[in-house]
Amino acid sequence: MPAQFSWHLTLTVDTGVSSDDEPDAVAASYFDVDGTLVRTNLLHPTLFYLVNQQTPLRSLGKLARVALRGPRIALAELQDRRLFNELLFSAYEGISEDRLLLLADEAFDTVIKRALYANAKDLVTRSRELGHDVILVSGALDFLMERLVKHLGATGFIANRLEIANGVATGKLLRPVVAGPEKAKLIRDHARAHGHDLDDCFAYSDSYSDVPMLSVVGHPAAVNPDYRLAQLASAHGWPVLRMESPS
Repeated sequence: MPAQFSWHLTLTVDTGVSSDDEPDAVAASYFDVDGTLVRTNLLHPTLFYLVNQQTPLRSLGKLARVALRGPRIALAELQDRRLFNELLFSAYEGISEDRLLLLADEAFDTVIKRALYANAKDLVTRSRELGHDVILVSGALDFLMERLVKHLGATGFIANRLEIANGVATGKLLRPVVAGPEKAKLIRDHARAHGHDLDDCFAYSDSYSDVPMLSVVGHPAAVNPDYRLAQLASAHGWPVLRMESPS
């Protein structure tokens, strides 16, 4: 077992049985995806879809529109993660649902699977071996997260969904939008619906923007953290995991 996972085992063994010998409710581990399990962000699969339109001319048109919105998208990424998601996913407007699903396997294999951190699957496997439900929490689209859940052996996911009208994406996201502080609420809702005690649950992220998500569980951990999250983890004594780059 890799050394960076040893703390996880210790914390879980100590909470396995309640004082009256009745088993505790199953714990859950909630994983951010981009930057935590994979070395990508939401832009990469989006670009894959834009490049792989039915014709080169259509692809160029899609890419040009995203380029024009580039400064606004970049600013939103720094200031408002929900707006960033909405602006980015507006690029899917006009793409048929059939095409989204047709390209999903290739998008996963080409973009996401290749960018998985080398020990990401080990971390998910350890959580499953300890009896945890493993939930991926991502701003990515649901049909891509379905494939990542299957590949990693996770339990389920919380992800964004495109609005589809008459078989075509409108460019809008269905509510709730999975981004920023909303992740914390979605985790609370998920835990309540599935009988998880948040004090016994774990959460993993690389980004300071996910502090609300990390703070809602009893056992937060920083994974390849950015500077601000690393400082916060140090101040609160949160474990810090270092994931290896894809080989």
